[in-house]
Amino acid sequence: MIGSLWNLASFLIALVILIAVHEWGHFWVARRCGVKVLRFSLGFGKVFWSRKGRDGTEYSLSLIPLGGYIKMLDERVESVPEELKSQAFNNQSVVKRAAIVAAGPFANFIFAVLAFWLVFLLGVPGVKPIIGEVSPASIAYQAGLRNGMQIIEVNQQAVSDWESVSYSFVGAAGQNQIDLTVQEESGSQQHVRLPLQDWKISPDDPLPFRKLGFSPLSPEIIPELAQLTPGGAGEKAGLRVGDKILTVEQNPVKDWAQFAQKIQQSPDISLKLQVLRDSQTISVTLVPARKETKDRVIGFAGLMPVVKPLPEKYLTETQYGFFDAIPQALRRTAEVSALTLDVVGKLITGTISVDNLSGPIAIAKGAGDSAGYGLVYFLGFLGLISVNLGIMNLLPLPVLDGGHLLFFGIEALLRRPVPAKVQDIAYRIGAALLMCLMAIALFNDFTRFNG
Repeated sequence: MIGSLWNLASFLIALVILIAVHEWGHFWVARRCGVKVLRFSLGFGKVFWSRKGRDGTEYSLSLIPLGGYIKMLDERVESVPEELKSQAFNNQSVVKRAAIVAAGPFANFIFAVLAFWLVFLLGVPGVKPIIGEVSPASIAYQAGLRNGMQIIEVNQQAVSDWESVSYSFVGAAGQNQIDLTVQEESGSQQHVRLPLQDWKISPDDPLPFRKLGFSPLSPEIIPELAQLTPGGAGEKAGLRVGDKILTVEQNPVKDWAQFAQKIQQSPDISLKLQVLRDSQTISVTLVPARKETKDRVIGFAGLMPVVKPLPEKYLTETQYGFFDAIPQALRRTAEVSALTLDVVGKLITGTISVDNLSGPIAIAKGAGDSAGYGLVYFLGFLGLISVNLGIMNLLPLPVLDGGHLLFFGIEALLRRPVPAKVQDIAYRIGAALLMCLMAIALFNDFTRFNG
C-alpha cells in the first residue's frame, strides 16, 4: 500500500513538472508572438483552483492531472472584438502559429538537457559492466562470454556502466546480431558476437540482455536478517534482526536465494529453522503467509537479508564540472532522442511488438523506483520521460502538436488553410488512434503488474 502511494505521489510530481514545462513552452512563445492567452491550465475537466494574473491570463488547476492546455484567443472558437483580432491565434502567420505549437515539445527537450546537466553535475553512480554470471548452454555462453569479463564496447561504442550497456541493447532490438568487445581478468581483449534473431526486449526489465543468458556482477546477499516486516510471518515466528539462517527443514542454507525459494514454495506450511543468534543456535518454526500472483500462490515471510555492497573497485561515478556537464547533457539528450525515435520506428514497422508500449501505471512505477533511489535517479527519469513526451508530441498525428505542424506545413505549401471539415475528420481519426494506443498501453500495464 505504502509503495503504491509512493509511486502515485512520485508520478504526480513528475507529471505536473513535465506538463508545466510543456505548456509553459506554448505559453511563452504565444506571448512573444503577440497572442493573447486566456487560460493556462494544468489538468483537464473541472477546475478546482484558479487565479487571474496581472497579464489577464487565468491560471488554473483542474481535476484530471493527465495533461494540460493553454487557451488562446481564437476566432474559430468564439467571437473576438475588433480591437483584439490582431491578438487572435488564427490571425497569426503560419510561421508564428508553427512556432507556438512547436514550443511545447521544444521546451521538453530544453528541460531534458537541464535535468541531465544536473545529473552529470551531481554525479552519476554506476557499476562497471563486469559480468557476474553466464548461464550454461545460453546464447551468451555459446558466443564466448564468461564470468568476470568486462564489457568495453557495444557495437563499437564505448560503455562505462550497465546503464549504457542496457541503452545499447535496447537500440539493437530488431537487429540480427550485436557485437561486444570484452576484457578478460588477465587484461586481454576479444570480440564476441551475440545473435539476436530470437531475442525480444522486455519493457519492465531494466536489464534486457539477461534473456541472452548473462547478468551483472551483483552485491553478495547473505542469509542474515537485516529487516522484518512488522506483523509479518517472520516477526510472528520470533525471528529477529541479526539472526543468521543455518538450516531449513534440516537442510543447510548456502545462500539467500535457496532460502527465499523454499519460502515461496511453502505457503501456509510450517518450516523448521535453525538460526544463529548471539552465538547460540536456536530453533524457530516459520509459517509463510499466502501471497497470490497472476499465475500461482507463493509463500511470503516479510524478511529482508543483509546485502554486502560491491567493493569500490567495481563501482564508477560519472561527474563533470559546471561547464563540462553541458556537452554531456546535450549528448545524453541526443542519445535518448535517437533511441526513442528508433524504438517508435520499430513499433510502427512491427520489428518491436506493441506489447512494449507502456502506460501511466508503468510510468508511475518508474517514477516511484527512481525517486526511491535518490535525486540523481529521479532527475534522470524526468529527463528520459521529457524527451519521450517531446518526441511523442511531434508525431504527425492529428490532435498532437505534430499533427498541427503537419497542417501548417500543408498550408504553407498550398498557400491556403486545410479545409476545416478535413481537419475535423483528421482530428477524429487521430483521437481514435490515440485512444487505441492508450488502451493498449493500459492493458499492457495491467498485464505486467497484476501478478
